[in-house]
Amino acid sequence: MLPVMLTLWGILTTCQGTVKTYRGLLVCRFFLGLLEGGVFPGLVLYLSFFYPRLRLQTRIAAFFSAASISGAFGGIMAYGIINLNGKFGHSGWQWIFIIEGAITVLVGIVSFFFLPDSPDHARFLNDEEKSYVKAKLKEDGAIAGDEADGFSWPEVAKAFTSVHVLIVGVIFFFSGVVLYSLAYFTPSIIQSLGYTAAKAQLMSVPPFSVAFVFAMLTAWISDRYHCRGLVSVFGSVLCTVGFAMFLGSANHHVQYGSLFLSIPGTYALAPALATWNANNAAPHVRRATAIAIGFIMTNSGGILATWLLGALSPPPRYTKATKMLLIFSVLMGFFSALNVVYLGRENKKKEAVRAHTSRHEEPAGLGDRSAWFVYSL
Repeated sequence: MLPVMLTLWGILTTCQGTVKTYRGLLVCRFFLGLLEGGVFPGLVLYLSFFYPRLRLQTRIAAFFSAASISGAFGGIMAYGIINLNGKFGHSGWQWIFIIEGAITVLVGIVSFFFLPDSPDHARFLNDEEKSYVKAKLKEDGAIAGDEADGFSWPEVAKAFTSVHVLIVGVIFFFSGVVLYSLAYFTPSIIQSLGYTAAKAQLMSVPPFSVAFVFAMLTAWISDRYHCRGLVSVFGSVLCTVGFAMFLGSANHHVQYGSLFLSIPGTYALAPALATWNANNAAPHVRRATAIAIGFIMTNSGGILATWLLGALSPPPRYTKATKMLLIFSVLMGFFSALNVVYLGRENKKKEAVRAHTSRHEEPAGLGDRSAWFVYSL
């Protein structure tokens, strides 16, 4: 599924760079949205097939941090591709989509041959290693028995009625607004500080480069010390301080410096949320649904972000948008702390159950609601 979606995504992105009409652009964007809606959550779910819960965030962060690196190198590429403006009858912005699409098609084709669909089909593992991976995942609660992992509509419903999934979904929405606002509008924000469009593309590189390093560092800390919630709170604090600096100062150097807090903050928080969500939902169908809920909320936040900077809040100060992003950053921290408290209480209840009963007495099929499934904090 993932290689097909990536390949089609690349083809449509290339087409987007060649269309001549608004209707054609809308058609490309519609199908690109459908494909994008499945790629990111699909990759998070895919990684959960191979790694225990408490080793997952560094892997998701490595994958997700590619987005921050793409934000960095995207600025450099855009700066260079602008010089192709007018070549072969295509504008500079069209060349960006054409080149990006061609690269994505190549990645999609390569992934057909190198991405195994499960540990059983991983050609780079021998039989002993495959058995070890599956045993560790089952021991960790990351996978269950075959009967528990079959598709079930009740399992879908349980994801929608899990309090921790809904709390994280709220955080995902706020995070989506912040993330997409910075991902899409950082060059515009920098340009509003007095730089040319081309220079703004280059000036967007350093904050995203810092975000890559910071996301990997916080992911290692989160896996090492089992603190998804703490990393989420810390990321929200960085975002809060960054937006407060941008809002409170008219100095362009201070405003540019604020991006070195808000961008790393949100790029550290996003993989922590994705991992936290995947860690605390089981079996497979419930986890897949929980991951989907999270990214539905993220993309819903992205819809608001596309209107927030510019249409609803004009440059150069983006005052209304910055105030809203500041409020959302505070709320991300609040709901992250709330989820830590809730999960901690649930773990204590499970500990009490384990003290007075045996695992064999517990009904089958409880998934993450089992007393022997300890929630990640």
